[in-house]
Amino acid sequence: MKWDRYPLAPIPGRRSADDLAPSAWHRLREVAWHFPRMLSGLGPLGPRGPEDGPPALVIPGFLATDRTTMELRRALARAGWRSHPWLLGINTGAKANTMELLADRLRALHEEHGRKVLLVGWSLGGMFAREIACREPERVRAVVTLGSPFSGDLKTNTNVREIYEWIAGHDVDAPPFEHYRCKPQVPTLALWSRKDGIVAPAAARGRAHEVDKAVEIDTRHMGFAVYRPALSAVVREITQFLNEHEA
Repeated sequence: MKWDRYPLAPIPGRRSADDLAPSAWHRLREVAWHFPRMLSGLGPLGPRGPEDGPPALVIPGFLATDRTTMELRRALARAGWRSHPWLLGINTGAKANTMELLADRLRALHEEHGRKVLLVGWSLGGMFAREIACREPERVRAVVTLGSPFSGDLKTNTNVREIYEWIAGHDVDAPPFEHYRCKPQVPTLALWSRKDGIVAPAAARGRAHEVDKAVEIDTRHMGFAVYRPALSAVVREITQFLNEHEA
């Protein structure tokens, strides 16, 4: 396994700053930073990229939509992927039928393209991607998480936990479906950032037994979906990761 700029393991029983969510002030900065970039989501919501390109399904984060991930899907399309939206509206958190709906979407794309699908999930979308890959590994080429808090204590590794529980209507540790929270039996790449204003770096980076590779990207949390320099790095890391694991 390869770890890029991964810090030394913390002393047992002691938390490091990387384990804890940024302050609420950083959350406000994320929203303010994203606001002037909201127009990037305009345009047709359908699939992008060459029709014969390898399929990728992009899953938005909490309170985000397919419009929020438009720039991310455009970046994948420019690199030759046939990038698809999730088509499930606003991501308002885990629902009883979330995994069934995602499984249906994944199966439809797998059948349409006749090959495995790359799952790219931003924030909460990455956690959904890992969950569905645990259920449908035979249809998934790889899982890429972008600033997703899949590791550690969900009570403390993001600064939106209370907002999430209020909107989603359930405890963050008790989603309304069987919660695998396993490492998918497919290649997994975790992209994370020290500048993330929502998620603790260690939560998005994961531990050695939870991912195959973790790489730091120089961006804010919102930048994983809308910041073009970061998106170029994201696509580059995805390409390199797949080349390493499929060589």
